[in-house]
Amino acid sequence: MTRPFVFPGLTTRVVFGHGTLAQVPDEVARMGRGRALVLSTPQQADQAQALADQLGARAAGIFSDAAMHTPVDVTERAVAAFQGMAADCVVALGGGSTTGLGKAIATRTGADQLVVPTTYAGSEMTDILGETADGEKVTRRDLSIRPEVVVYDVDLTLGLPVGLTMTSALNAIAHAMEGLYAPDRNPVTEALSRDALTAFASALPVLRDTPRDPQARAQALYAAWGCSTALGYVQMALHHKLAHVLGGSFGLPHAETHAILLPHTTAYNEAAVADLLAPIRDAFGHASAGAGLWHFAHDIGAPLRLEELGLTESDLDRATEIAVKNPYANPREITRAGIRQLLQDAWEGREPA
Repeated sequence: MTRPFVFPGLTTRVVFGHGTLAQVPDEVARMGRGRALVLSTPQQADQAQALADQLGARAAGIFSDAAMHTPVDVTERAVAAFQGMAADCVVALGGGSTTGLGKAIATRTGADQLVVPTTYAGSEMTDILGETADGEKVTRRDLSIRPEVVVYDVDLTLGLPVGLTMTSALNAIAHAMEGLYAPDRNPVTEALSRDALTAFASALPVLRDTPRDPQARAQALYAAWGCSTALGYVQMALHHKLAHVLGGSFGLPHAETHAILLPHTTAYNEAAVADLLAPIRDAFGHASAGAGLWHFAHDIGAPLRLEELGLTESDLDRATEIAVKNPYANPREITRAGIRQLLQDAWEGREPA
């Protein structure tokens, strides 16, 4: 019997394909906007300038200081630039750092957003914003945070380094994983999650060996869209709480942290909802979902140990205390002992039991 559900409907316009970056000026015009502030990280400043040049008279300028975990002080500078240039929308080009900055500007100013993702991190379709200040990352949701348009250009991912390909994809898979057991899940988000898991399981081994394979790149970007959309319409749980703690309070890199935590957070909740995580077992071909993800991450060369990211064993107690304070809703009870053991296993890189 199909259980009751509520699905609010998709609101973000999506443009997907090869060469779709060329459509950004038309999409800005379609939003009724004429002065776009183009955002990027320092590493992608040249790409941001090229996009601003492409926008021509519709570009107000660029801001290329987007940073990991969306620091509030960077956002304040960006908002000042936005207002100083009399911009009326933002175009965010890049991964999760740039997308987060665009969201932070939009929710403070009411600006429309257009996002051009260049990784698989998968935050572009969500109404979620995590911001860091004073050593703590605070996450919130609001309709003003969700972008109006997302332009997916497969060609922009062809040169994505293999390491970032794998870690950002595992980051996206974490969205699908939590979408499978969220209390407000629905048939649409469940179907998107299952489809995305299968697509990533097929595409990532190909990209490990042939990074510029256009078909595998298209399949992976499609999977990232599915994962991002699923998370955009359900509650987050333990996995995202731990990732936010380790990123906001310990400065760990976002995608790598998600990648390492994923098998362990999956295994933790698998003890309570193994039936709901069956699509992961099916996609990655293992007797358990957590172990299947761990072996898959190992096979594609993703990092497995939090120790590799600079987290010390003495940090684990503090991380546990922060994580069990104000926990997100989760299908399995979050206990201090359970989280401490999960973090120890992730720090050592053990295969989940």
